[in-house]
Parts: sequence; structure tokens; C-alpha cells
Amino acid sequence: MNLALFDLDNTLLAGDSDFEWAQFLISKGVLDREVHEARNLAFYEDYKAGTLDIHAFLKFQLAPLARHDRRQLDAWHREFMATRILPLITPSARQLVARHRDDGDLCVMVTATNSFVTGPICREFGIPHLIATVPACEDGRFTGAPRGIPAFKEGKITRLNLWFEEMGLWWGAFEHSTFYSDSHNDLPLLERVTHPVAVDPDDTLRAHAAARGWPILSLRV
Repeated sequence: MNLALFDLDNTLLAGDSDFEWAQFLISKGVLDREVHEARNLAFYEDYKAGTLDIHAFLKFQLAPLARHDRRQLDAWHREFMATRILPLITPSARQLVARHRDDGDLCVMVTATNSFVTGPICREFGIPHLIATVPACEDGRFTGAPRGIPAFKEGKITRLNLWFEEMGLWWGAFEHSTFYSDSHNDLPLLERVTHPVAVDPDDTLRAHAAARGWPILSLRV
């Protein structure tokens, strides 16, 4: 059995779902543009630079979930999927996932973006398993805080290992393991798999991939 791991933002998507979700809420008037847009942009720049404080970001990003009931959030998310996410999914990205699925590989989306935002996107791709940062819930409402370790940088490996334990799996169960990512923030997991692939990579990852002889792929064409 082979393992196929997919990052989401700027990898399978030609954009960032976390960033777009905040911008969507701003466009709906749910978040104040003057207050939130600059912070959203600043966090995104920190992420690209590799300096993101993940806990400060999650406090910012998850807070709106706690202020609204789930029915309203789900309704907004359906609109978000239609207007912001589907246009970011390229045929090449769908074909990549379909090829691994048709080959019988165990397909898993591994993303730092929270599972409320990413769950429907994962299902749109037909990927059966999602490892994401988990927004905590109590009595059906989000609390505004994360539960457990965020799936970010080394946290992706930690969360993946915990999932393996739950599934009765381990790294040695796979003949080949592939991870597709665009970001140098994912170097810990890229270094862990047998087949790392840089997808439309940032400059740091592109240089690292070239030095290591890793494949470099574009899904934007």
C-alpha cells in the first residue's frame, strides 16, 4: 500500500483557504474590514516568511466561529465554497488526486487550516481522510480555541502519527509515501516521506527541492 499526502493551500488550491475565509467574512460584513483585513494580510505574510505565531493566528482565525451558530456558519460556508473555493480548484489538481485514488493509494489531506474550513474542500476533492487543525466545540458551538496540537510545521507529523495509531498503521506499512506541498513550512513532513514533491513552491522550498533533487510540479497550468 502507498500513502499519498496532500497539502491544501497553494498546493491543491491555487490560493489560500484560510486567508480567503477571513476575506469572505469581511466581504459579508461579518468582520470589520478596517480592523481585520490588515491583520489577515499580516498573518499571511508571516506564514509565507516562516515566522507565523500559530497560536496568535488561531486566536484571530477561530474567534468568528465562536460568535455564530453552526447553521449560520454552514450557510456561509456553502456560499464561500461556491464563490471563493471552486474557482481555485484546477483540473490538474483534481486529476492528481484522482490518479492516486484510482491507484488504490491511501489519500490524506494534511493542512494547518482548521477542519471547519477544510472539511467540505476535502470532500470536494474526494479525499477520504483529513488531518487539520481542529477547532474545539462544546454543545455544538465552537469555542474559538483549537483542540490539541495544530497541524502546522512539525505538528503535521505529530498529528499524522496519532492518526496512524488510531488507524492501526505506521510508516513502515507503506511501500511508498508521497507528500505534495508548496511551502517551506512543510519541510519537516517533506523530509519524512519517501517521495517529497514541491508543488508551485515558494522560493525557499524551490531552492531546497532543487538542491535535493526533488520533483517540482505545477498544478496551475
